[in-house]
Formats: sequence, structure tokens, C-alpha cells
Amino acid sequence: MLQIKKRKDGKLKRRFMCTICFYQDSRHEKSLYWIRKILGIGYISRRNDGMTELRINGFKQVEEILHDLIPFIRFKKEQARALYNAANLLNQKDSRLLSKKDLLKLANFIITIQKNNYITQKKKTKADILKILGLTP
Repeated sequence: MLQIKKRKDGKLKRRFMCTICFYQDSRHEKSLYWIRKILGIGYISRRNDGMTELRINGFKQVEEILHDLIPFIRFKKEQARALYNAANLLNQKDSRLLSKKDLLKLANFIITIQKNNYITQKKKTKADILKILGLTP
């Protein structure tokens, strides 16, 4: 996931968040603990809907893990590449120093990731994302 989170503090009033999520039916959650042990990072939580998830946050962590995993990913490869590129960009620059060109790239990465997700209710349009990033007149 590549998210824009609203903030009440700070000059920008927003922050970016990169997250890798692995989901599994809680009856078969042992594989998530194995993945966490192999990667040495992340946290596992049980959801109320019978699913367990492993989440890994942080630009650097997401970039490093995706760098190693992308050659082996068979599903969601386009999402993985978009998230990798976003994490790489965000890892290199302070959020306050992102240019309009950088923000537009990030908006496009968000759209790429969204269009390949199953969830349909909370999707933002490109216009919505550009407005949040202050890229509209």
C-alpha cells in the first residue's frame, strides 16, 4: 500500500506511508509467522473477520524487501514495482523537498496500486489525490 495520511501537525499536513501486507486466514496463520521470521521485520495481528495479517512499514524496509522479492512475485507484480519505486523516491528525499514532479510520480504510483487492488469502496480518483497533494489550481 502507498497511502497519504492527513496530519494535524507539521507544515505539510500530510505524510506518505508505505506498507507491505500479507493476509492469511487465521486458521493458516503459521506461514505469516514464518515470513516474519525470515524477513526479520513486521508485526502480525488478528482481525475480527477471521484473517491474520503481517504488515511491514517504512520506506527503507519496503524498498529493501521488494528489491529482493520482485523477481519472485507472480501476482501483483505491477503493484510491487510501483510501491518499490515510490519507496525508493521517498527514501531518498525528505517529504518537504519533494518537487511537483515527484508528487505527480507518487500520485501515479498510488493510482497504479489502487487499480490492481480488490477493494472498491475507498478508492480515490487521480483528481482527489492531486488535490490532497496540492497539485491542482
